[in-house]
Amino acid sequence: MKHLLTALLAIALSACAATTPRADAAPELRVVTLNIYHDKAEWPKRLPLIVEQLRALDADVIALQEVLQTADLPNQAQTLGDALGYSVQFVSNDPQGQPHRYGNALLTRLPVLEQGATPLEPREDSRSMGHARLRFDGRPLDVYFTHLHHTPEGAALRRRQLEDARAFIQRQGDTAPSIVLGDFNALANAPELSVLDGYVDTYGALHPGADAARVTTLNPHFFGEFRRRIDHVFARTGRFEIRDARIVLETPGANGTWPSDHFGTFVVLRPTTP
Repeated sequence: MKHLLTALLAIALSACAATTPRADAAPELRVVTLNIYHDKAEWPKRLPLIVEQLRALDADVIALQEVLQTADLPNQAQTLGDALGYSVQFVSNDPQGQPHRYGNALLTRLPVLEQGATPLEPREDSRSMGHARLRFDGRPLDVYFTHLHHTPEGAALRRRQLEDARAFIQRQGDTAPSIVLGDFNALANAPELSVLDGYVDTYGALHPGADAARVTTLNPHFFGEFRRRIDHVFARTGRFEIRDARIVLETPGANGTWPSDHFGTFVVLRPTTP
C-alpha cells in the first residue's frame, strides 16, 4: 500500500508540474496593426467582420490607420474600441472639435501611463505619429504608431517623415522596450526605412524571403497583382523574443465582404530581461 500511495503521489505531482505555468515564465505581448480603409467599401458591412476577427486574435495592442470621423460617422476607432472593450487613443492633425477628422489610433487593454503625438512633415501630407507608454508585466512599454506617405515615388517624403518620427522617439527616451507599427507604404527593407536602425522587422525575422515570395498585406481583391507587404511591426533590437508573426484579417465574410483593403499583421512578442 505504501508503494502504491507513493506512486500515486508521484503521478499527481507530475500532472501538476505539466499543467501549472512556470512562475518565471514571461507573459507574451500580442500586437496587431491594420489599415481599416476609412468608410469605403460599405463600412457597416465590414465593421462586424473586423470586430469578430480582431476579437479572435485577443491582442493587447491594436494600431489602426485611416481612421475617420465625420458629422454622420462616429469615430471608427472608438466604435471598434467600444465593441472590443479597449481604451482608444485617436491621433489626428485635424483640430479638436472639427466634425471631420482623419488619422490613426491605438486600442489597448493595458494600463496607459502616458500618451502623446507629433505631426510629421510636410504638414500638407496629414501624417502623424502617436505614442503610448503602457504598463506590461509591471514595466513600461513604449508603443509608436504611424501611417506614412503613400505614393510609390514618395520615398524621400517617407524618409523625411521617419526622421521626424525618430526624433520624436528619441525625445521619449529609450529605457523601455519599444515597438513601432503601422502602415509604412514601403517594404521593410526599403532604403528610407533604414532610419529605423535598431529596430527589427518582426514578420521578416520569422519568415525570411517572405517579400521575395510576394507575401502581401495589400488585399488582392482590391489591388490585384500589386502585392506588397507594407504593414509592419518593428521591435527594438535585443529587447524582445519574437514568438509568432502572421498575416491576419485576410478572410472574407460569408457574403463576400472583406474586412479591409489591407490585411493585418499580427505579432507575438516576449520582452527579454533587461
